[in-house]
Amino acid sequence: MKQQGVHPEGAESTPAASSRPDTADADEKTDKADGETAKKGAGDADKEAPSAPSGPDSGDPDEVHADEVEGDEPLLPARVHRPNDLMRLLVGVLAVALLLAIAAFAHGTTSGLEQDINKGTGRAPDLLIKIAGLASSIAILLVPVAFAIERLIKRDGLRIADGVLAAVLAHGVTLATDLWVAKGAPDSIQEALTQPSPGDIHALTDPVHGYLAPVIAYMTAVGMSRRPRWRAVLWIVLMLDAFSMLVTGYTTPFSIILTVLIGWTVAYGTLYAVGSPNVRPTGRTLMAGLSHVGFRPVSAAREEVAETPETGDRGRRYFVTLEDGPPLDVTVVDREQQAQGFFYRAYRNLTLRGFATRSSLQSLRQALEQEALLAYAAIAAGANAPKLIATSELGPDAVMLVYEHTGGRTLDSLADEEITDELLRDTWHQVRALQSRRIAHRRLVGDAILVDRSGTVILTDLRVGEIAAGDLLLRMDTSQLLVTLGLRVGAQRAVAAAVDVLGPDAVADCLPMLQPIALSRSTRATLRRLARERAEREREAVLEASRQDKQARLEEAPHSTRPVLEKPDKRAVKAEARAEKRAIDEALEEAREEDLLTQIRHEVLLIRPQAPVEPARLERVRLRTLLSFIAGAIGAYFLLTQLTHIEFGPLIENAEWGWVAAAVVFSALSYLAAAMALLGFVPERVPFVRTVAAQVAGSFVKIVAPAAVGGVALNTRFLQRAGVRPGLAVASVGASQLFGLGCHILMLLSFGYLTGTEKTPSLSPSRTVIAGLLTVAVLVLVVTSVPFLRKFVVTRVRSLFAGVVPRMLDVLQRPQKLITGIGGMLLLTACFVMCLDASIRAFGTEGTSISIASVAVVFLAGNALGSAAPTPGGVGAVEATLTVGLIAVGLPKEVAAPAVLLFRLLTLWLPVLPGWLAFNYLTRKGAL
Repeated sequence: MKQQGVHPEGAESTPAASSRPDTADADEKTDKADGETAKKGAGDADKEAPSAPSGPDSGDPDEVHADEVEGDEPLLPARVHRPNDLMRLLVGVLAVALLLAIAAFAHGTTSGLEQDINKGTGRAPDLLIKIAGLASSIAILLVPVAFAIERLIKRDGLRIADGVLAAVLAHGVTLATDLWVAKGAPDSIQEALTQPSPGDIHALTDPVHGYLAPVIAYMTAVGMSRRPRWRAVLWIVLMLDAFSMLVTGYTTPFSIILTVLIGWTVAYGTLYAVGSPNVRPTGRTLMAGLSHVGFRPVSAAREEVAETPETGDRGRRYFVTLEDGPPLDVTVVDREQQAQGFFYRAYRNLTLRGFATRSSLQSLRQALEQEALLAYAAIAAGANAPKLIATSELGPDAVMLVYEHTGGRTLDSLADEEITDELLRDTWHQVRALQSRRIAHRRLVGDAILVDRSGTVILTDLRVGEIAAGDLLLRMDTSQLLVTLGLRVGAQRAVAAAVDVLGPDAVADCLPMLQPIALSRSTRATLRRLARERAEREREAVLEASRQDKQARLEEAPHSTRPVLEKPDKRAVKAEARAEKRAIDEALEEAREEDLLTQIRHEVLLIRPQAPVEPARLERVRLRTLLSFIAGAIGAYFLLTQLTHIEFGPLIENAEWGWVAAAVVFSALSYLAAAMALLGFVPERVPFVRTVAAQVAGSFVKIVAPAAVGGVALNTRFLQRAGVRPGLAVASVGASQLFGLGCHILMLLSFGYLTGTEKTPSLSPSRTVIAGLLTVAVLVLVVTSVPFLRKFVVTRVRSLFAGVVPRMLDVLQRPQKLITGIGGMLLLTACFVMCLDASIRAFGTEGTSISIASVAVVFLAGNALGSAAPTPGGVGAVEATLTVGLIAVGLPKEVAAPAVLLFRLLTLWLPVLPGWLAFNYLTRKGAL
């Protein structure tokens, strides 16, 4: 391998040293990169025909080899949508919302801040103020124009077009904000953003500066942040202008901050919407970079790898051949790939504890330094890893890392018979070498394990690794490799090879990390796919066992001599049902397969029975817990704002306790109705009293799970324990839920129609109902016209009806059951509506009551939202919806808020203790 080469200017350079352009030339190099991108577009630079190599004396090395080499590069898109721009847009929106919230709720703070600034600026000399105002007024227009002319000269008109578009949009947003502040904003916000104009005390200053926000949007969109000189000049001009406006009394501090935020936010929103010019280095840029560090490249072929959120940030990989040496493996990382998978990593950082995650976003310099450090550390530890021989920057937006070429195949591409025990032990030897120096790989999956032509194992993809790693990270590596190898060769061979190399204690210590959340994303996807396949095989085995059992009974049964109309013997029917259930259970037990993680645990426990098996706590917070907390906080905030103006003492003293008792009765009757609604869709005989107890137990379950999820799971389990086959139990609960959804929609439309017509002599429906129907029609048209949505809906509906429709046909053959189910549905809704109405009447006075139809509409809407909310029992969402709905239909908030609290107290919180008792009772009796 060539170790030294000639720099294009003639100076010698060492490839192993990192090459970086001087800071003084940063602007010029940026201009060259942007100009080349603007001219070449979507990768046109790579479509040149290869020319014959010329000798080393044919001119400048960069020019010679950049023109002679052959690049195999797919076309790059002209524009890309950067996740960084989206994140900055969201941050800007949140900052604007926070600023307005401070202005609205912290009126005293804003007023004091303005007074302090006015006192400080009032001492500035008048001459200085006038000079600053004059200079900034002229420069704030000249500087952007001068920059635009400079960009156009260098043929970078795309960025200027983006900047002009962002400026126009920012001006529109400022006009809309000015109109909102003047016409519709609260007085506190208006006072924070405006003040009496010095020229006319009857007029107010502008809340947002109509020329300053567009200039900020323009300078942000054109990318001045990467041009230090222009950026410094423009920021000085902006600060002078803001200072002069603030001193002369034509603006407020909050107005200046809001103007900057609006310009900044609109700029990044524009960039993300239209896309930024693609500045990814092309193949020609790569060749020039290799020549810059002393190599003589001939051709480069890009390795085609599917980019995923987990692997997309690893960079593009090239196989490069040289004139006078062995080939190279080159990795190119740019800002676009660096940002890929950002949201997934940010989610992992939020939900997992710190030691289990890595930084969600690194700079290019940090990524380069980390990968180089890991490459050197791995080789120093004695592990087989690609040898890094050079690093360099490729312009301002990309870096490259040059490795010695390591030919071979990944573990994923090897056939099962090629993965020998010696290969497994060699893999574990490489991992042991890393762990002996406290190096964690962090991604020991199949495509990161390379096997060369001689059978030697090489660990690649060290970029996400970590040095000085703790014990937990090293154990996570061990558990990840156990699963990776177990997926190929089985748990027994994977564990045996690990024990041979690491020892039984080290393998046993990794069991607490053997959980899906500690594994890579691709491994979790594979385990989920295998779980679905296992479930499908078990389902097929159960169906086959049921079919064979029925066929065997038909063949073995003697010819019956009973009259056709004679009723069958109940004991014989029960015996047949028990026999069928026994055959299904036996088939299910035979077909049941352990998942890979369980198999690995069993293999390790055979070697170390005392090994710890309790999973380690890796999650910082679960997504459901986070959503529940956010929704609960929003609901609590809304309720507290409604309750602060209510005096509960006189309200409770004047409450109608008769209506409170009526609300308690209606709440209790709802459990009888719920039992009827469930049993109406279960043809089998199930005890009614125990069904009522199960519905009471559901009051406890829905506190620890979302309402729609907890009730479905409990009813399904109850029916299974009552003797209903698992598939039929799921179908019965599904039929009940499906029919309940249909009844819910019909009742909501019916009561909404009555609500819209009850105060008018005609029967014309209200505009709200018409708007709702039109919205549903539009949604149906959209779903049916978009192939992806249509396929998604058809697949889900088909899977639902595959089990539910046959069950509903069984119910239709028993009119008594059908009447029970329909009656239970209607009675359940009626009980809740009457309970809410009684709660309203308990706190209402003469003239404050509303119609039953209005109460029903409010309840049905709140119940639908509560079922969809991720919070247990719909906490927060239901209270807010019911309160807003009652106020919207004309009920005073002094009555609506306590009525909703009483309703939720009777239907959600008070039944928790009886529900817990019922749950324990049914569990002891084996009914749950």
